[in-house]
Amino acid sequence: MSELQEKIKTKKAKIGVIGLGYVGLPLALEFVRNGYCVTGVDKSKDRVESLNKGTSYVIDIKGEDIAQFIEKGLLSVTDDASVLSTLDAISICVPTPLTKTKDPDMSYIINVGQEIKNYLHNDQLFVLESTTYPGTTEELIQPMLEEGGLKAGRDFYLAFSPERIDPGNKTYSVKNIPKVVGGVTPQCTELACNLYGQIIERIVPVSSPKVAETVKLLENTFRNVNIALVNEIAIMAEKLGIDVWEVIDAAKSKPFGFMSFYPGPGLGGHCIPIDPLYLSWVAKKNGFELRFIALADQINSSMPEFVVEKVVDALNTVRKSVKGSNIHILGVAYKKDIDDVRESPALEIMNILRFKGAKVTYTDPYIPEIISQKFSIRSKPLTKELLSRIDCSVIVTDHSKFDYNLIVSHSKLIVDTRNALKGIHKKHIVRL
Repeated sequence: MSELQEKIKTKKAKIGVIGLGYVGLPLALEFVRNGYCVTGVDKSKDRVESLNKGTSYVIDIKGEDIAQFIEKGLLSVTDDASVLSTLDAISICVPTPLTKTKDPDMSYIINVGQEIKNYLHNDQLFVLESTTYPGTTEELIQPMLEEGGLKAGRDFYLAFSPERIDPGNKTYSVKNIPKVVGGVTPQCTELACNLYGQIIERIVPVSSPKVAETVKLLENTFRNVNIALVNEIAIMAEKLGIDVWEVIDAAKSKPFGFMSFYPGPGLGGHCIPIDPLYLSWVAKKNGFELRFIALADQINSSMPEFVVEKVVDALNTVRKSVKGSNIHILGVAYKKDIDDVRESPALEIMNILRFKGAKVTYTDPYIPEIISQKFSIRSKPLTKELLSRIDCSVIVTDHSKFDYNLIVSHSKLIVDTRNALKGIHKKHIVRL
């Protein structure tokens, strides 16, 4: 057993997590809960200051948990990268967005690689968790870390293990979501499996980082494509006068060969709209076009426009024009019961409605304010007085905190894009 293996097994290894967002912070706390001393590194001074005060900015993390771990010295947070020289095992959880041209933005990963290179020493383990294209770990990170003469698999250890966090999910967390791990050498895989095996119930080793990188992209491409399929079916169902929600409910009664997906106002978040484009990008680099992904992206990207068409048609039934109408958006987070608006279709729906001359307001218990390049707006308290002044309420995100009885009772017109009002049949409710 190597010295690093022994440290991991005896929980004497000093753990580091780079990037303390919705992925890195829960991971850091899970290590702490399992007896490790953890150092979190984040370039955001605001995040570091918030955590040192015992305040959480991640919806699934309680501030009191952070405060007690900080107070006991089990968790420390800093924006000083020099602390990396004191750590044994480091998980990298930084963002991997797309550029304006929908190409992978590797700037965060490259910057972290440069920082690590400055403080790299023998017998350290590095695990990249950031979602990325197949080949990133071996073709981008490994050469960068080996520039100083140390070799992966001999002097230090390198692996990829895709994050699978589902924000807002009360059933699955870091501990019980199986962890896929692929190292650049068998020993790298073994060490990374040993590390995560201390805090996660099931580890799934694979033969290489490329395989592990592709696993995450396949998972979210699967969802992306199937959501696009059911979105297209929803558009067709409207033309045929069929309730698509009833169709799906009946179809999912089949105990095999069918998995239910649901239509909606468009895709949002950090994974499903973005990850397939990473896969598409690397495919194009290798002379192959992933046509399903391109078509799915086209369909899903068109859904905000389809929602606006539903609003326009609904207003026409009561002899109102969208121009000058008061439209209230219910829920702007990209999914239910979270506080994240990244890639949220609500923003595009609001943009289109504003362009058409509508007066747009919103309510979201998790998002107090939206500040974008196109507009700035604050959430309004949901009251019967507000709803009575609105020409059309649009349910874009079906938060549990919404009082749907209030919404149904006091709205003049409702467009429900999430089937939040399932089972309620009123003339003023229009479903996707």
